[in-house]
Amino acid sequence: MLKYAYYPGCVAQGACRELYLSTAALTEALGIELIELKKAACCGSGTYKEDSQLLEDTVNARNIALAESLKLPLLTHCSTCQGVIGHVDERLKEAKNNDPGYFETVNGFLKKEQCSPYQGSTEVKHLLWALVADYGLDTLAKKVKRKLSGLKCAAFYGCYLLRTQDKLPYDNRFQPESLENVFRTVGATPIYYQGRTQCCGWPLSSYATEQSFKMAGNHIKEAIEAGADCLVTPCPLCHLNLDSRQPEVEKVIEEKLGLPVLHLPQLVALSVGIEPEKLGLSRHVVSTQPVLKKLGIL
Repeated sequence: MLKYAYYPGCVAQGACRELYLSTAALTEALGIELIELKKAACCGSGTYKEDSQLLEDTVNARNIALAESLKLPLLTHCSTCQGVIGHVDERLKEAKNNDPGYFETVNGFLKKEQCSPYQGSTEVKHLLWALVADYGLDTLAKKVKRKLSGLKCAAFYGCYLLRTQDKLPYDNRFQPESLENVFRTVGATPIYYQGRTQCCGWPLSSYATEQSFKMAGNHIKEAIEAGADCLVTPCPLCHLNLDSRQPEVEKVIEEKLGLPVLHLPQLVALSVGIEPEKLGLSRHVVSTQPVLKKLGIL
């Protein structure tokens, strides 16, 4: 049995509660055990380092140390959390060997707060990588009870999953195939389009809203024109910009879109026979009913 220290992140426990629900449902169905890190802090989504790199490193060293204390890998289901915490893990492992003074400074802050020290003894792994590299697509294929035949899925990877960490052992950061391979495994058809590895626009949304929505709109339009029935993303922040804000995006680009956006565990969970009501699919702003109708579930 696979077992992970589970870092759900902030967004999945708030605005994208359906991600939290579907991750729980999927991992239970697959026999993956999650030990939730209830004392973990927000990773900062890249904002802490704007004020202090030391702050970002210390906060996330503590998050990783919580997983290390359980002797488990830290599992995320958010590409932003993966990118931030994973990069901190890389940086501190490097510092342990080449900048011991900085390494001890970080651990000094943790000791002051009576936290376990960061050791650099575990791994930070996104749910996508866990499915592909640990669980295995051959094993996943044996769990499929409802082939998603005829469903055309367009991946939206998000920036942080592919480009934040220096090493990406599970995929090619420029020409990724992990999501598409998952789609094939569950019987869906991958749709390729230019924007699948680009930024969704979320980081711009607070100060350049129109530009952010134009970016999101262009990606959604490209996917629709390529024949997609839905977008599938491993990042809840991308989901917010592509799904929750899609009505606002439509107003900015002056076009109707209406493309459903699924979280990765929702899609996989449907294929292993979990019913839609357990996956929070009714929480989406853009209705997911066209996807369910295409699959013959409604």
